[in-house]
Amino acid sequence: MKWDEMRESDNVEDVRDGSSSSSSSPLGMLGGLGGLGFGGIAIALVAGLVFKVNPAQLLGFLSNTKQPAPQSLVKQPTKDRDSAFVKSILGDTEDTWGRIFKQQLNTNYQAPKLVLFAGSVNSACGSAKTSAGPFYCPADKKVYLDMGFFKYLEATAGSDADFARAYAIAHEVGHHIQNLRGISGNVRQLKASSNKVKANELSVRQELQADCLAGVWGHFTAQRGLISDQDITKALNTATQIGDDYLQKQSKSGHVVPESFTHGTSQQRVTWFKRGLDTGDMNQCDTFATNQL
Repeated sequence: MKWDEMRESDNVEDVRDGSSSSSSSPLGMLGGLGGLGFGGIAIALVAGLVFKVNPAQLLGFLSNTKQPAPQSLVKQPTKDRDSAFVKSILGDTEDTWGRIFKQQLNTNYQAPKLVLFAGSVNSACGSAKTSAGPFYCPADKKVYLDMGFFKYLEATAGSDADFARAYAIAHEVGHHIQNLRGISGNVRQLKASSNKVKANELSVRQELQADCLAGVWGHFTAQRGLISDQDITKALNTATQIGDDYLQKQSKSGHVVPESFTHGTSQQRVTWFKRGLDTGDMNQCDTFATNQL
């Protein structure tokens, strides 16, 4: 992945100096399995299944268990490469979505801010820790990312983790686009008046749409030669490993309960990511207008 050829964004706020020190647990809106945000679980599985990293160790680290983090994570200071990578990926999403909004929506794109934090952070949606994984807060229109989590991936998986990290950012930017278009607000209203099963279904549709939008970004980035066929193959392979059905099979019970899904099955995630990747058309990402996910 040629991320170093992408334009760096100016919309990154770095608060890793400890200015935010909340120790509260992540909000329910961040979701997840066993207290982890889905972003954290997804990247853990990416590391384990694509990059041959032990996912149990990574999930243990994120859950604040006694699993030790690698010494390179503990001792190594923040690298310039880390922030440069994030700024480059965010900058590329800004450029890509800026063109798409003008061409497909005839309007200007309002880019989100991305906040880099260490350990914990306060957002307009509440407080969160590393275990939340990357997340988007619609109340302040910001993406939040703990670089310690990405540094762990680099310490264990090396440079091959780049596309997994980029995908995580692109997915959260997808949620920002949903917020700009009023989709997130509509979903919140519908969920407030729905039972749990219906609310979960709405969450699935929202997450699959974010997958599709991440694929749209990947489509145009690939066209410019910044993502290789190997990166795309890895992304599709990864998508098969982060569905709700797969995650539930890996849980202690091993039972799959479709009514409890909040992000979609492995096949659904592959299908919608690939739809965005193949078409580059955000209008093809309307997961709320189809009966067949």
